[in-house]
Amino acid sequence: MPRFALSVIGRDRPGIVAAVSSDLLNFGLNIEDSQMSILQGRFTTMLVVSAGAEVDVAALRGALQATAENLGLDALSLSELSEAESATLAEPSVIVTVYGADHPGIVQAVATMLAQHSINITDMQTRLLSEDGGEEIYAMMLELSLPDGLDQVHLEQLFRRVRSDQGVQVSVRELDRDVL
Repeated sequence: MPRFALSVIGRDRPGIVAAVSSDLLNFGLNIEDSQMSILQGRFTTMLVVSAGAEVDVAALRGALQATAENLGLDALSLSELSEAESATLAEPSVIVTVYGADHPGIVQAVATMLAQHSINITDMQTRLLSEDGGEEIYAMMLELSLPDGLDQVHLEQLFRRVRSDQGVQVSVRELDRDVL
């Protein structure tokens, strides 16, 4: 069964999900996983979809491109996934929150430390928050998949340098498995 990664980016407005999902349904595709968000007025989504073996990929791609043009979207990408890519699922086990005065380098410092220790980021969200006094606070929330042999206590120790270098607060907690 062919599987695809579909990404869509464009100015936010009602109807984007309806139009794209209609194209997918018209070609018999099933949405297996999705994540959608609005970032400063820009809608972005990433979907993993599955299709029957008989799907006409060229016609599907054409229909999606026509929808993207009709909606004035910035970008649409459809990529076939290999069986190996489809079988690799990183299971998150911890949630990390990072807060501090906004400045360049926070994401890079956190991501670099995690990569150096083979820790996979399975989800990440950031927000710029304004305090009453006008100072902007950077908030980052991450779901992480820890490699074998690394536990939550060790992860907290790894964040010591990030805390010090970036002047941020970091909290680590176990992921609640009941959350979608």
